[in-house]
Amino acid sequence: MEIKRNGSQTSNKGPAEWFTGTVRIDPLFEAPEPARVRGAAVTFEPGARTAWHTHPLGQTLIVTAGCGRAQREGGPLEEIRPGDVVWFPPNEKHWHGAAPTTAMTHIAIQEVLDGNAVDWMEKVSDQQYQ
Repeated sequence: MEIKRNGSQTSNKGPAEWFTGTVRIDPLFEAPEPARVRGAAVTFEPGARTAWHTHPLGQTLIVTAGCGRAQREGGPLEEIRPGDVVWFPPNEKHWHGAAPTTAMTHIAIQEVLDGNAVDWMEKVSDQQYQ
């Protein structure tokens, strides 16, 4: 058994290459091999969002606070709120983030395949976000 105590892991700023706006990533867990799941709590300030991206084995988001947005390529812009659980299938191009005037926090869970959990793409434009 391993317990990761609250506050024992360093918060990180979301890199500008992958995010628009102010984003904080708080690592939660990374299971040791042969398991391949990892998770983080991600907080987006109002208007902040990810770039378009995919996950080789999919991604689950559990919204814990605030109000956000999520969209898959070719799909409608969806509002997401606390208690919502969002599933993106493997290799589905998507983005997610906060609403324009409200911060949002979610737990992001994904698996690693051949050392990779995410493939980052172009940033979401202001027009796409609106």
